[in-house]
Amino acid sequence: MPNLMHFEYAQTGASSNENSMGMRAMQARAYAARNSQYLLLKAPPASGKSRALMFLALDKLHNQSIKKAIVAVPERSIGGSFSSTELSKYGFFCDWTIEDENNLCIPGGESSKVKAFKRFMASDDKILICTHATLRFAFQEIEDSIFNDCLLAIDEFHHVSADGDNVLGGVLRSIMANTNAHIVAMTGSYFRGDSIPVLTPEDEAQFDKVSFNYYEQLNGYNYLKSLGIGYHFYQGRYTDVIHEVLNSEENYGKKTIIHIPNVNSGESTKEKYDEVDAILEVLGEAGKRDPITGVIPVTRSDGTVIKVADLVEENDRDIIQNYLRNMNHVDDMDVIIALGMAKEGFDWEWCEHALTVGYRSSLTEIIQIIGRCTRDSANKSHAQFTNLIAQPDAANENVTIAVNNMLKAITGSLLMEQVLAPNFKFKTKKDGDFEPTPPGTMKIGGFKEPSTKRTKAIIESDLADLKAAILQDDKVIAASAGKVDPEVVNKILIPKIIQRKYPDLTEAELEEVRQQVVVDCAISSAEVTEQGGKKFIRMADKFINIDELHIDLIDQINPFQKAFEILSKSITTDVLKLIQESIETTRIQMDFEEAKLLWPKVKQFVHEKGREPDLNSSDFNEKRLAECVIYIKQQKRKRVPAQ
Repeated sequence: MPNLMHFEYAQTGASSNENSMGMRAMQARAYAARNSQYLLLKAPPASGKSRALMFLALDKLHNQSIKKAIVAVPERSIGGSFSSTELSKYGFFCDWTIEDENNLCIPGGESSKVKAFKRFMASDDKILICTHATLRFAFQEIEDSIFNDCLLAIDEFHHVSADGDNVLGGVLRSIMANTNAHIVAMTGSYFRGDSIPVLTPEDEAQFDKVSFNYYEQLNGYNYLKSLGIGYHFYQGRYTDVIHEVLNSEENYGKKTIIHIPNVNSGESTKEKYDEVDAILEVLGEAGKRDPITGVIPVTRSDGTVIKVADLVEENDRDIIQNYLRNMNHVDDMDVIIALGMAKEGFDWEWCEHALTVGYRSSLTEIIQIIGRCTRDSANKSHAQFTNLIAQPDAANENVTIAVNNMLKAITGSLLMEQVLAPNFKFKTKKDGDFEPTPPGTMKIGGFKEPSTKRTKAIIESDLADLKAAILQDDKVIAASAGKVDPEVVNKILIPKIIQRKYPDLTEAELEEVRQQVVVDCAISSAEVTEQGGKKFIRMADKFINIDELHIDLIDQINPFQKAFEILSKSITTDVLKLIQESIETTRIQMDFEEAKLLWPKVKQFVHEKGREPDLNSSDFNEKRLAECVIYIKQQKRKRVPAQ
């Protein structure tokens, strides 16, 4: 099927070019906040967070009386991102140097690494790299006070949780409460809507935040021009259809990472090694694995020989991982097959295509996977993310799960659309205001700008999390896929979710946040065209003159509906019927709020059609209007005393 989302970028070079100290745009922004004791750095994969940390840590060690810097990463392979680096030759005042004995991201047991950690803390050495696990184990054997005058940097910070059972979260809280340590937290995805908050609101309030969004990053590349997000649906075993994606005209020969499904998922065949063999057979004729490098040579049907890495096989995995860490040429690898690896922190700049089999429930994981193919490199102008998803099958007893997974996969792409699109600022358009609008700003009639510190903080820091919560809500998914009246989504469902997340908001604050979310979602998924010297914005299926934008018009648009309309054209009528039946079972019950909103539309329908809406109509909107009529009649009957 065609891409559900397609993004074009300007190749400005702004995020890739370096300043006089060798810093890229994101790194310079982070360095400007170097004096903060607690710093939260949110930036996408490939933006250079590891080097940003080097600049920050070295300044603290040389200029801020910090004695030691400890960098903790989630897995050993990511530790290579923080290896010794010559920074002075690019203009910085010193280099980042790691002594071999202070790199604990090496094979070996945790007990020996904990000893090395304790030795480092007692020595005069300055910088240590370890895993999250080593930090957790070491913390159990040393006093909090040892972390005084230290910098603790936590990479992939979304692994921390405010859950009382999360050990790393407990380490962080204890160090913040009992020491004067500085903390730099870094993440490429910070969706607290995924599950439990990363930080409690009280702890998070202590952090200064530096954000560099995905659009800034991708729009500022030198080579990458476009990004596609697409879905391929199948029935049966995925290994029988994966050739349709891998060997398609647009994907054949691309540098590809294939993430096979978790063995506990519905998409898995439960035989992961057989799945790897099946993929190798699709690629070509596999030769013998090289015992030195771990690379598998595969001869394709056209005679070319490609290099394949199998990260699913546990035996001798260290050999191929070491090879991957030391690649320095585009021809060093062609295809990587992985299960739980090659996601966050994995650096393969030449990757063009990320193919993921099965639904991924974590938005953090989706962003990390997409980030594997969006690094800027001279070998590609387009990056592609493809999700191979199981279609619902009426004969399968798990049909409801399959429908839900399919719909949630689509909503995941909708969130990516919000994340990857340009960010706008929205202002209230006032009567008689003819001043030119600054770039990146849109004026909207009737729009309520944030008026309190609380609403400003939510809009500045929590908008992505709030969108995640909205797009993961079952009722919003059902309403969008079922073409429920947009005003029901925008004025009833979305405010209820906001109220659940922020119960302390006043009615006025709730409306300010609601409008910001609705407008931001609608504009992010819209396209701007110019006709006759005037600019029009297309939202859903409506063209609106930008000069005439009004909140009432935007409230009549469900920005999430477009993706489901594309979906309905790309699957069979039988599958579409299954999805519609599933939506019917989860349809929200009519209530007074919705009936009050829909009643004017019922009267308009009767006026235009000359009849009442039909409950058996195939049109979801007409059915909902008919349900509104039934609801109102029922309420009237309840009010009339029995005769």
